[in-house]
Amino acid sequence: MTASAPLSPKDPPKAETRAHSFTRHGITVEDPYAWLRDPGYPEVKDQAVLSYLEEENAFFEAAMQPRKALTDRLFEEMKGRIKEDDSSVPQKDGDYIYWRAFEIGAQYRKWYRRPVTAKADGSDDQLILDEPALAQGHDYFRLGAMSVSPDGRYLAYAIDDNGSERFEARIKDLTTGELLPEIIPDTLSSLVWTSDSKGLLYGIANDQWRTDNARLHWLGQPVESDIELFHEDDEGFRVSVGLTSSEKWIVIATGDHVTTEAWLLPADNPTAKPLLVAPRQPGREYEVDEHEGTLYIRTNDTHPNFRLVKSTLAAPDEWEEVIAPDTHFYLTDFTLFKGFYVTEGRQDGLDQIELRDYASHEPKRIPFPEASYSASLDDNPEYDVTKLRIGYESMVTPDTIYDYHLATGELEVLKMQEIPSGYDATRYATERLMIPARDGTQIPVSIVYPRDLPRDGSALLNLYGYGAYGIAMEPGFSTSRLSLLDRGFAFALAHIRGGDDLGQQWYLDGKLDKRTNTFTDFVDVAKGLIDLGYTSKGRISISGGSAGGELMGAVINSDPDLWGAVVAHVPFVDVLNTMLDETLPLTPGEWPEWGNPCLDKAAFETILSYDPYSNVSAQAYPPLMVTAGLNDPRVTYWEPAKWVARLRANKTDGNMLILKTNMGAGHGGKSGRFESLRETAEEFAFILWQLGVAD
Repeated sequence: MTASAPLSPKDPPKAETRAHSFTRHGITVEDPYAWLRDPGYPEVKDQAVLSYLEEENAFFEAAMQPRKALTDRLFEEMKGRIKEDDSSVPQKDGDYIYWRAFEIGAQYRKWYRRPVTAKADGSDDQLILDEPALAQGHDYFRLGAMSVSPDGRYLAYAIDDNGSERFEARIKDLTTGELLPEIIPDTLSSLVWTSDSKGLLYGIANDQWRTDNARLHWLGQPVESDIELFHEDDEGFRVSVGLTSSEKWIVIATGDHVTTEAWLLPADNPTAKPLLVAPRQPGREYEVDEHEGTLYIRTNDTHPNFRLVKSTLAAPDEWEEVIAPDTHFYLTDFTLFKGFYVTEGRQDGLDQIELRDYASHEPKRIPFPEASYSASLDDNPEYDVTKLRIGYESMVTPDTIYDYHLATGELEVLKMQEIPSGYDATRYATERLMIPARDGTQIPVSIVYPRDLPRDGSALLNLYGYGAYGIAMEPGFSTSRLSLLDRGFAFALAHIRGGDDLGQQWYLDGKLDKRTNTFTDFVDVAKGLIDLGYTSKGRISISGGSAGGELMGAVINSDPDLWGAVVAHVPFVDVLNTMLDETLPLTPGEWPEWGNPCLDKAAFETILSYDPYSNVSAQAYPPLMVTAGLNDPRVTYWEPAKWVARLRANKTDGNMLILKTNMGAGHGGKSGRFESLRETAEEFAFILWQLGVAD
């Protein structure tokens, strides 16, 4: 396996190779590190596998040990920018006002409420959920779905204490503080109450970690007697449960990345026959809400940027257009209220919030002061409102919570993120650039930097990208990022194709057979920033996670000399093998995103052409830090492990390559606000080390 001598940064682990190959579509692929996948997964007990991961962890610790003082300093900087006893802005929901708060030193929140009629002295404040107590004794903790019953008596909540994303749902009686005896294991969904507060809808993950069902639990009854209300037979689809804005209807939705279907159940009669809104059609997505008997539906049936239509409960699939699709405006969401509704979207990539009445549907846009920002509806739980809760931030403006008053149009600041160690926004500047890709497409780039940043190519730059699943990268604020900016870095977000930053077509132009646009866009953005004088070759650090980690793998294969340091978190780098294995939990549902190489030779060849693991070659690679999670169900631990092993065996340079596997965590790394912050400090310490920043 590997040598048993103590490891040092000069003595990295070396995984053994074991002959393994497969042939598909007449093409043979060698995979000498296939053995790193434990055949018993999700349990990992193979001693050879565990030994290798532990040796890599030991090497990581040895390599980073001389940087411990820097890591600690960065951690304290980042921690100093966090208000330890922070709390959310209270919000009314029915008869209660709800909020959540951290205590000093706490990793997790406590959740509170008080009656609307409560005294101002705090004597009526009620602790309804104590995350620190629930997390006690666990290396990992995450609160999933939570929901208070309509009558305010019960709290349903779900927790994950190992990172596997299989949540355990419990129900708490808020009048007594006692837990009900029933425990629902393996949930992976929202928790939705029936209108009488006696029933709870949820979905469980099957053995393949797929939510293919919607179930109903009656309080006081054995979980074993729960009723399956809906079952999805297509193994690529996932089922979710929700409520309409009026809370009159329960929505059971099913779909994959390109096709959706929705059913409605009366919230006061969940065992009634479900009402199908519209049968699934390949490539058509839609989502539904209800207002006074009228259904409103957001759909991409005629245009990739979506439109809004309406129909009746009597004929739910007969759609009448309300808002026509627009090439420049991407309709991303809508929310119905009693007297009006709100649409959210992006105009040429910039967030917009618009209010509309049900009669004319004419938009009233909420104005925001900056040229580049992120804005969206925040917590608005009530149906009949006179003001809207809105969240806003930019790359220089900390997270700000507003109430927008409908009668006056006033944006009232309720809270701006407090930075205890101090923050002066005037020290930084932000821009939105357009950089041409090699095919002429203009790629948006959001950048923030110190105002005195030189434009002669001497500055350092951290470039971040994702570019998958139609997920946009919002130009938001980060307190951690200040630790790079204050050391002379610029930070840039590349809004590359594969996300939906400029609309649904932007997403379509970075998936399937157009996937390589994502990678070349990122490289071209880096070269464009060099041409503009923000930095120079070798002075760029890059980072990305999951599908963004795949991006990291692709661009270090294609343009290794551009990058001075690379951080790949839980990287999806063994794409071909994963997409060929339909027994893995996510694979069938991922085929619409990446292609199905099992059946489609062209998809096989496309994936093989960019697959980071398959395309590792004998060349010099930049310094690289890689992370993984042993319990990660999204990107399995062996993907980064195999990739690092192959890189070690093939790269011709002496640059640092380190792998850290969280042995008790999953896709998101360690839990808790300070533990996750320490991992960011490690990342930044690695970047500063490799770029020669003397700090």
